[in-house]
Amino acid sequence: MTSGIQALANTVGQKIRENSRPVRHDRPIGPARWPVIILFLPPALMLFTLFVIMPIGEAAWYSMYNWTGYGRPENFVGTRNFEVLFRNNAFRLALWNTGLIMLVSIVIQVPLALWLAMLLARKMPGVVGFRLIFFLPYVLADVAAGLIWRFVYDGDYGLFAALFGFFGLDSPHVLADRNVAIYAVLAVVVWKYFGFHMMLFIAGLQAIDRNLLEAADIDGASGWQKFRYVTLPLLGSTVRLSIFFAIIGSLQLFDVVMPLTGGGPSNSTETIVTFLYSYGVMRMQIGFGSAAGVVLFVICVVLAFTYKRVLMRND
Repeated sequence: MTSGIQALANTVGQKIRENSRPVRHDRPIGPARWPVIILFLPPALMLFTLFVIMPIGEAAWYSMYNWTGYGRPENFVGTRNFEVLFRNNAFRLALWNTGLIMLVSIVIQVPLALWLAMLLARKMPGVVGFRLIFFLPYVLADVAAGLIWRFVYDGDYGLFAALFGFFGLDSPHVLADRNVAIYAVLAVVVWKYFGFHMMLFIAGLQAIDRNLLEAADIDGASGWQKFRYVTLPLLGSTVRLSIFFAIIGSLQLFDVVMPLTGGGPSNSTETIVTFLYSYGVMRMQIGFGSAAGVVLFVICVVLAFTYKRVLMRND
């Protein structure tokens, strides 16, 4: 049986290597395609420059000034905004919280989504309904999800208050405790987004050749051996894509946190984006907020390109 499973694993590895061969796109552009390029490329470049390149350049420019947003930026301070930024305890806490959200998303959210996908990818009665139930939190608007969970966590009038009151206990004020609030946010993040990753995995599982799984059954492979030697290797590109989305989503997390905690109490649930909003928009420290935006942009670009270059180069 062991030799049969090993042979099957070798077959799966060969199939993965064949599917991972890079596709060459070196066919020259024919004359018939030039009118299409001339017609559609300039508007796309103009929009990309107007809404992406120019805002990035302006943010980098504003980050060199001590500017409140009124009039023209004239008080040039060089890199002082960045120096103050990295000495700011709230920003360092925002970096830590963002890294913690990223870690929980990868270690808890993605495996949970994969486990549920393995259960719900099977053909059984009611499976579509269960998929819908688990996917609904992702469909729900982020702001609405934050408001709902703020009511749930409320220690005076919310669901926690009713639940603890039913047992005659004093309800904890979770969102008012700076040592606990971040964990409440993490629970909401896992609940909100794991359905998206689950649907990715279900799509990946449905694309796996059923003949390989049947061959594993014939060889007497156990459920874990089928998952270890057949399913997981063939699902590798989907897993890497899911982790990539989890990383980028963690760096951009904003809409759930603001209605839930607003970054409080005492900046304990700040993320990089909520910090940028709190200082750059609410306090009108445009130069300081732009510096935070530049740092966030550099982190996103470095992580995204490094991840794609190292782990997704053949996907």
